[in-house]
Amino acid sequence: MTQPTVGIAGRRVTGGVPVARVALTAAAGRLLRTLRATHGPLMFHQSGGCCDGSSPMCYPAGEFLTGDADVHLGDLVIAPSARSGVAGSGTAAQDPAGVDLDPADGGFTVPVWMSRSQYAYWKHTHLTIDVVPGRGAGFSLEAPEGLRFLTRSRLFTDREWYALDAMGAL
Repeated sequence: MTQPTVGIAGRRVTGGVPVARVALTAAAGRLLRTLRATHGPLMFHQSGGCCDGSSPMCYPAGEFLTGDADVHLGDLVIAPSARSGVAGSGTAAQDPAGVDLDPADGGFTVPVWMSRSQYAYWKHTHLTIDVVPGRGAGFSLEAPEGLRFLTRSRLFTDREWYALDAMGAL
């Protein structure tokens, strides 16, 4: 499995341990840079259901309306390419607070939402958005690229879980 390399805006730190619900691989970050250049600001929604309904869907920001039936998991930070270590790599600095997100500089955030009913099942997991070859059947923006986003998950460690509980973020 590819390791997540992109930071999270507004992540919480408890006892020096960063706690985030969602991250992104470098490959997914590169694809998001391409999609943003074409479509402008972006968002993800991870709905429940079968087939592609359980894949993260990437939309132009605001095209998918969120409401009380959705949970905001966090904002993926795609750092300016000049600060990412490798130009255009999609990686971000470890501390999002230190990342200049001036759009003219190439940095941006992508909010990630999940349906509340799906969140009830996945609240114990850290999610990583990745990209693989293939074409999904949904309306996600990456479909014409011959790629599809997917979500990889792992259970939170005890330390992460206790930090989230202490913050009232469960």
